[in-house]
Amino acid sequence: MIWLVFALLSVVGLLFMGLPLRHRSSRTPVPADATDAVLMDQLDEVRRDLERGVISDTEATAAEQEIKRRILVQSRRSVLSDGKPAAGGRLMVVLSAVFVPVFAFGYYSAMGSPEIPGVAFAERATERQEAAEIAELTDRLYVRLSSDPEGGPSEGWMLLGQTYSKMGRYADAADAYRVVAQRPEADSAVFSMLAEVLIYAEQGVVTPEADTAIDRAYELDPSNPGAAFFKAVSLEQKGDEARAHETLVARLDDADRFFPWMESFVGEANRIGAKIGKAPISLADYAPKTSASGPTQEDIENAQDMSVEERQDFIRSMVERLATRLEDEPDDLDGWMRLGNAYSVLGDTAPAIAAFERAEILLSEAPGDDPRRQAVQSALERLRP
Repeated sequence: MIWLVFALLSVVGLLFMGLPLRHRSSRTPVPADATDAVLMDQLDEVRRDLERGVISDTEATAAEQEIKRRILVQSRRSVLSDGKPAAGGRLMVVLSAVFVPVFAFGYYSAMGSPEIPGVAFAERATERQEAAEIAELTDRLYVRLSSDPEGGPSEGWMLLGQTYSKMGRYADAADAYRVVAQRPEADSAVFSMLAEVLIYAEQGVVTPEADTAIDRAYELDPSNPGAAFFKAVSLEQKGDEARAHETLVARLDDADRFFPWMESFVGEANRIGAKIGKAPISLADYAPKTSASGPTQEDIENAQDMSVEERQDFIRSMVERLATRLEDEPDDLDGWMRLGNAYSVLGDTAPAIAAFERAEILLSEAPGDDPRRQAVQSALERLRP
């Protein structure tokens, strides 16, 4: 139905553009000499008025410029006013009238999604209202905590920092976490969350303050996955990719069972390892029970004997199975990250971005120190144009 509407609109547009060309009437040109003569007389009259002192120099200059402009315009009209439209102009209009609809149809049929329903204005208004309410409650919490003569409870400041982080106000989140970080009870999680928002606030750059927070988090609890992940990020930015890779792998080795953060560790370790010639690692090596969600080691070995086309089809079949499963399990955060990585490897940028954006939505409910946040954000920054 929507294509019929588009077709009708295109036909109407073509008619509006084509009818003036078809019925363009011939106009009798005004003799250029006669018109130019009138304008020249006006120019002489201005000069005479200036000599007699009737008008000032400024007025004379302005009048002369206007008359000269009219002479130039009239001379251009006289060239084209022979009663026939310019062939080049007509050709360009015709080509535009044909090319634009054809290009629009082709592009939209390949990239558009007319079946996706639009978001009603009322729904958007509701979202804006909810966002405004959250912002107001957050401001109230900040006023209450900052006005507390005892400094406010640490739990309140942590909640404020997490809320600011979800809102994308990373600098404000860092201020909230700093309050707790200065207290004796601050643990590794506090410093890793502080490091995270400091890095986000600087578009992924590890500042000296963030580096100090990472070291403190790592010192208090080396098993904290957030501390290990950002430690690897810091080491990589310092140019020590080998230690960054070692830090990630060591934390994976210490895991006694599967944890949601492990996949982002594997992906980051493989990304860094590719730069220093390290063999890729597999999640199945550290959490065998998770292999049912993706290719097994046997699948990988079998794929080595396939041709390029067969291997590509094999990979796509696994990706399609994962995508199908996620339709029934839309809250599987790690599944969406796996799907995004798979599409990225295949070069399918648009579905990869969509998968990571779905993961980003699910991460809004995850703890603030979840290292998967950094992995998803890095992937989106890499894939988005």
